[in-house]
Amino acid sequence: MTTIYEQRPGISRRELLKRGTIGAALIIAGNAVISPDRAWGMETTALKPETMATLIKLARDIYPHDAIADRFYAIAVKGHETKAGTDEAHKKLIEDGIADLDKRAGANGYRGLGWEDDRVAILRDIETTPFFQAVRGDLVVSFYNQKELWPHFGYEGESYSKGGYIARGFDDIEWL
Repeated sequence: MTTIYEQRPGISRRELLKRGTIGAALIIAGNAVISPDRAWGMETTALKPETMATLIKLARDIYPHDAIADRFYAIAVKGHETKAGTDEAHKKLIEDGIADLDKRAGANGYRGLGWEDDRVAILRDIETTPFFQAVRGDLVVSFYNQKELWPHFGYEGESYSKGGYIARGFDDIEWL
């Protein structure tokens, strides 16, 4: 008897093992989201820890950067936790949006989907919703405005205080 396995697009098991486990495990304990292998954690008070863990995964799926640790994504979505503490409508938007993601993903929820392509397909279905737009719109600022990440993207910061770009090699961008 021959078993035929479905070929899935994306990363192979061998490639995953070569790359390591960036962002592989987030533990939810009480009212906190913890990454034991990367030594960081985040306490939650307004949103459920499960919601924050899903927001971190969602942020990584919206703006994927394999070499960037989950803690930077956690910092980026922390604003939703803060805003949910003072704005009941925002809290409902986020909690209901995550519940919808989990429902669309099936029995194991959004975080339980192992293939990025499956999660991205769900995101394409909801990309016009107020929930998705709120998360994506906030992420573009809260994620890319972290000074620790700027060197990773080749951005040196503002130039006015350093004399401007013209005398500082404005055309030396290596990644273009």
